[in-house]
Amino acid sequence: MIFFAAALLCAQGTDVQFSYNGSGNYYLVERTDLRRYDNGKYTGLVSREVRSFIARTVPPKNSAPGDAYYDGSFFVQEGTIRDSRGVGSGIHTSIPSSFRITRSGQLFMLEDNGYPSFRSFPSFPADAIKKGDKWVSRAERAVDPLYKGKITKIPMTVEYTYLRDEMFHGEDVYVLSAQWATRYGISYWDFGGDLELKNANGKHSATMYISKNTGNAVVVRDSVDETFIYADGSNVSFKGTISLFTEYPPAVDRSRIIPALQRASLITKDEANALAVAPKNTGMRTDASSGFNSSAEPKTSGGTKNTGGTSGAGTQKAASEKAEQSKPLKQPLPSKTDTRQKIEQTVAQTEKPIMVENTEAGIRLTMQNLRFKADSAELLPEEAKRLDQIAAVLKEAPQSQFLVEGHTASTGNKKGEQRLSEERARNIALELSKRGIAEDKFICKGSGGRKPVASNATPEGKARNRRVEITILE
Repeated sequence: MIFFAAALLCAQGTDVQFSYNGSGNYYLVERTDLRRYDNGKYTGLVSREVRSFIARTVPPKNSAPGDAYYDGSFFVQEGTIRDSRGVGSGIHTSIPSSFRITRSGQLFMLEDNGYPSFRSFPSFPADAIKKGDKWVSRAERAVDPLYKGKITKIPMTVEYTYLRDEMFHGEDVYVLSAQWATRYGISYWDFGGDLELKNANGKHSATMYISKNTGNAVVVRDSVDETFIYADGSNVSFKGTISLFTEYPPAVDRSRIIPALQRASLITKDEANALAVAPKNTGMRTDASSGFNSSAEPKTSGGTKNTGGTSGAGTQKAASEKAEQSKPLKQPLPSKTDTRQKIEQTVAQTEKPIMVENTEAGIRLTMQNLRFKADSAELLPEEAKRLDQIAAVLKEAPQSQFLVEGHTASTGNKKGEQRLSEERARNIALELSKRGIAEDKFICKGSGGRKPVASNATPEGKARNRRVEITILE
């Protein structure tokens, strides 16, 4: 998977100052069509597609100016033809990822599970350049040639050339070329990768189209010819193309979503007004009816921007607190001298069955204090009503995809918590599909106990942490 960088026009003459400008939410699509050779013998075609939803998140307080932060959910839509590993068009289990990108296009992983597979590609020179100018920059690629589940990082020294400007599918773009050799072995070794992979060599030649308007790469076409050599003397070679695309989710019709939320008694009038406009998203939107791209600068009803994020940090907390304030309390709030346990108990008692909030990724519906069978992903029958309510809302966004993220309380068993959170997210998606929503609309993700919303020191806090979040991606 590639991560794309921006190109901004410097006003002087034909000089162009390239820099990463960030974007809003979007999909990254990587399509692989390669001929495979085992020990020099042709063994078949490799066809694979990796899709991802990338959501811009709120930078931490100590972030450098201009740095952009992202959360990604990557999933394999199609496996290799040779191994018959295709997962079909059903519910997808995603691989989480988070990273930041500097103004120069350098990408730094924060949560690394192998995606995106291309890092810091492209990255840019400090000075403005003209057509025909070249520059060299370091990048990195994460590979798993035999699909062993062991990601190996290979350094890349890439030579870029600014070729020309042109129109591509109705959009003004900068056209770049990129050349680099695959070199892996004694001079560089990834001790965290596949230790059986001893050597790799080959060459790549890519053409990339960078949107002048958004800065994202509209498309990248990479011609591949490389060989991987293993400790037992065997080798596997790949020849063909890797194509990478940026796509944008369809705009969500909030005029349909919000009334559905009100009909299900999930939001108040004040909360409906707060949801009427999405948080600011600097990426392009594609109008399905017209086929033209447009960029909007949304504002909240109060005249300020809503910048709630998916990271669970400052702005999201503020949005949650605002929603909490709009709800009637069943009993007075505890005094300052009360314990954390009493505070959490009060919140739990006043918690709505389903919380609704704006985030950078879209409208999020949170089912808190979910009741499952003990240490199981099977919901108890009394949760059926909540699922009915959510299904009624999701049906009002027929063109959207839905990210289902499971969370558990923290008990110290991280592997068990991760597995259980994934299973619960997938089970929620299956239950919603039984209520008339297509399975291929769901992307499932488990976060275990890594994102608590309350203390795990009390039963009430643990109950709040046992939740499933469903985001209408936009």
